[in-house]
Amino acid sequence: MSGITILTSIDMAQFPTVAQFMDRQIESVRPDTAIMEAIDSLVEKRVTGTLVADSEGRLVGILTEFDCLRVFTEVDWRDKSPGAQVKDYMTVDVKTIPPTMDIYQAARLFMGVSFHRFPVVEEGRILGTISRFDTLRAVQRTLASLSPDDTIPVISIPPKAPGSNRP
Repeated sequence: MSGITILTSIDMAQFPTVAQFMDRQIESVRPDTAIMEAIDSLVEKRVTGTLVADSEGRLVGILTEFDCLRVFTEVDWRDKSPGAQVKDYMTVDVKTIPPTMDIYQAARLFMGVSFHRFPVVEEGRILGTISRFDTLRAVQRTLASLSPDDTIPVISIPPKAPGSNRP
């Protein structure tokens, strides 16, 4: 057996949606932002990444700490303004989720990826982000509100294969 198996007998309509727990304070940079300016901002705010949006607020990428570390391995770090822009280093293949997704579906998605946050997007526009912690908080609140007679979803994840790096 591989992947994630969901066994459930509770009405999924009872579960909250991503929209109810996502962070609506959206920090983003433009693709043409100087890479060093973006790095300075990440370090100052003590965050590991930021969304990259075009002038109309549409998601075009994400700039992660990994992407930023590439700057120092690919350019002469002594050059304080290498001229590079965010678009030269950002990740463009961004996994997103819709605001209508239920929190258990989001939890399942987090189980299959190594990153800690998904952009929440609708019709290409950024509405917010949801983190693993946000998802955990939502699940905890949902479980606390269930009555003892309710059946809860069980998320079954097969054991890691020997030598696997799966999170």
